Amino acid sequence: MPDSALPSGIELTPLNDAFRDNPYDVLATLREKAPIYEDTDLKRFIYTRHDDVKAILRDKDYWSDPRKAKPGTFTYEILGGELDKGQEHSMLLMDEPNHRRLRSLVSHSFTPAAVEKWRPRTKAVVERILAQVIEANPDGEFDLIKDFAGPIPTVVIAEMLGIDAAMHNDFKAWSDTSVVTAFNPFATEAQKDAGNIANEKLNQLFQGEIEKRRTHPGKDLISDMVHAEESGDTLSEQEIITQANLLLVAGNVTTTDLIGNCTKALLDNPSQLEKLRARPALIANTIEEALRFDSPVIDSGRIANTDINIGGCPVGKGESLSTSLAAANHDPETYPNPEAFDIERTDTHHQSFGGGRHLCLGSHLARLEAQEAIWALIARFPNLRHGASGLEYHAIPTFRGMSTFSVQW
Repeated sequence: MPDSALPSGIELTPLNDAFRDNPYDVLATLREKAPIYEDTDLKRFIYTRHDDVKAILRDKDYWSDPRKAKPGTFTYEILGGELDKGQEHSMLLMDEPNHRRLRSLVSHSFTPAAVEKWRPRTKAVVERILAQVIEANPDGEFDLIKDFAGPIPTVVIAEMLGIDAAMHNDFKAWSDTSVVTAFNPFATEAQKDAGNIANEKLNQLFQGEIEKRRTHPGKDLISDMVHAEESGDTLSEQEIITQANLLLVAGNVTTTDLIGNCTKALLDNPSQLEKLRARPALIANTIEEALRFDSPVIDSGRIANTDINIGGCPVGKGESLSTSLAAANHDPETYPNPEAFDIERTDTHHQSFGGGRHLCLGSHLARLEAQEAIWALIARFPNLRHGASGLEYHAIPTFRGMSTFSVQW
């Protein structure tokens, strides 16, 4: 319930300096003093206990479409409740039956088996980018984000979509610009204008690629989506474009942040880094622990579909339910010694990919990319350490990661 002594509004987003640098102390205070917290500034209820977050995300009846939220609430105002009723959101913000229909048409391309086929290509991309890092930085210091973690997911996704290599630089530039506004309700007018231009460029690119695949399909995701069929149903051109953009925007920044956050956790915990070097089989567990310890997505949410009561706190129909993934992942009632980064932790479950019907479709791809990137990085650079230029976290709401991160090899 409201508590004037606790932070609220912008103070609980990466737009606040203290929260951006270390959200975990703030969230721990909320979890201890007000685990169900009414943020009256942004009109939302924030949940910080692991079990509450898990239950909300897995409840099939709660809504995700922001147009169903009560006007004035966080979800309605921030996520586009004012959109025309006939306009459709991306799958991320869809409800049934539209969500089930669209997901069934694209999900076969994101199963563990389907994604695993991309491991050799991903490994090749990582090695190519590492070679470029070495060539461009003979003094041994480089920006892990700009030079390594940033390019990897964009290039991998471009190759999966079948985008010509000659377009990769433009593809990355447009996607980077689009990300700044895609999940940032507080973007400046200049950022919005640049984002609109970038989105238009991407849409034009995808339209051209879709047209090519109709007559000349290949072994790529756009071809898969163009020719996808489920019980006679197919995807429209706009649905393919929207899904391609979602994969690009959501998969770009989150995987970059996962690689960056995991690298930082390893460098900050040298005993864990040495343990991983000695036992490469721990790489999968390392990525899971990094996802729990410093999740690239720090919050998610739903909309109450009826009057509800969680933990003795009544919430009205249409209210915003903000689930703090970061707080849930550090709940001491669920994780022993949650502030420790432990790559041998036996309970590797976490809330970082959400849950229920909106469990992240790209979760297997993110894991694969991070595994290949982290292992190649530490294997190639046995003396990897923090660089002299330091690091800085970006200020993109919902995401946690660095805009710059200097390392020395």
